[in-house]
Amino acid sequence: MAQKKLQRFADIKNFPNVLEYPGDMKGKWNTFFKNNNPVILELACGRGEYTVGLSKLFPESNFIGVDVKGNRIYIGAKKCLEANISNAAFLRTQITLLPDYFKEAEVSEIWITFPDPHLRTSKAKKRLTHPRFLRLYQQVLKNGGCLHLKTDSPELYQFTKKVIELYKLALVEDCDDVYTKSSSELLTIKTHYEALDIARSNKIYYLKFRLPGGIPNTDDELYSLLKETENI
Repeated sequence: MAQKKLQRFADIKNFPNVLEYPGDMKGKWNTFFKNNNPVILELACGRGEYTVGLSKLFPESNFIGVDVKGNRIYIGAKKCLEANISNAAFLRTQITLLPDYFKEAEVSEIWITFPDPHLRTSKAKKRLTHPRFLRLYQQVLKNGGCLHLKTDSPELYQFTKKVIELYKLALVEDCDDVYTKSSSELLTIKTHYEALDIARSNKIYYLKFRLPGGIPNTDDELYSLLKETENI
């Protein structure tokens, strides 16, 4: 297994659709894709199922899967190369470094699919829908751009709803059982982790929301609320 990972790390260095910690991409993604189409991110993309799936559904947009684990990125990148998908790419870096790779308003939408829910309240700041991450997304997301969360974790779903309410974010869509209550083609794409059903919830949750011009710093109030409703 270790040898396989090493080989994948070596392979992606030669993949034209994979960029590893690039130093000069900020504001230049239209040049990379050779068009001015909207740029949409999948954060913590893993094997990139949504990056690949969305790029097929929407050839008029550009999709970038972001993850730090190159051996996982390899799978999605290879699929795109084999299928001659030119509107998808993969960026190997940490999510906290997004402003280093994208200029203000360069990103149209962000997808977060089956991230680690970090269930302990003491780990809440690591949740990708925590306000500290939302403030980070604001630095690259265009005004009115949407965030999409798809998860099998009821805890992360409820946490994100609390954040949306407390920080007065604009909730666009809320579905607490995707495969029973939604007919959206966007939500039929399945990730590797969705198939595993790690949370064993037997339900998939989806939230779509917009960020306001500024997110108030009421994080202490959020933490107090979490202590009342979650296990530390």
